[in-house]
Amino acid sequence: MQPEPAAVPPEPAAVPPGGAVVRPAGIRQLDDAAALFDTYRQFYGYPADAAAARDYLEARLSAGESVVLLAYLEGEPAAVGFSQLYPSFCSLDLAPIFVLYDLYVDSGARRRGVAQALLAAAAAHGRQAGASRLELSTALDNAPAQTLYESLGWMPDSTYRHYELPL
Repeated sequence: MQPEPAAVPPEPAAVPPGGAVVRPAGIRQLDDAAALFDTYRQFYGYPADAAAARDYLEARLSAGESVVLLAYLEGEPAAVGFSQLYPSFCSLDLAPIFVLYDLYVDSGARRRGVAQALLAAAAAHGRQAGASRLELSTALDNAPAQTLYESLGWMPDSTYRHYELPL
């Protein structure tokens, strides 16, 4: 059975004054990305480990194994949010896809359009790369995130149940 094609979310509006600007991270932005990544991991209950967070991102970026996007608020030098996309493939679509695995906005920058800007930039990156879709998962009890995703055209998967096997 072939899944229904995903609806294309609306194109993002221009960034308003004081809004978020999203840029891809490279090795030169590693410290900004790693600081947010370490805080994100702590948000999910992992111990602080700035060195491990930096090493992990450096390995992914150096090998081209992920795409990291950083969000900045105009007039502020440090990044206030990030997302990380992992390239993958869909054998049914015969096309590349991206898994949006990480999305985090610093608590002081929430409700200012940062998450929306990161999601729009992730979608733009996927389209530019010829991906057939983006995928993400979120906690079952994370209603604010689910509301945001659905407001931007993301749809809950009603075809497949996802499983994992701890190794």
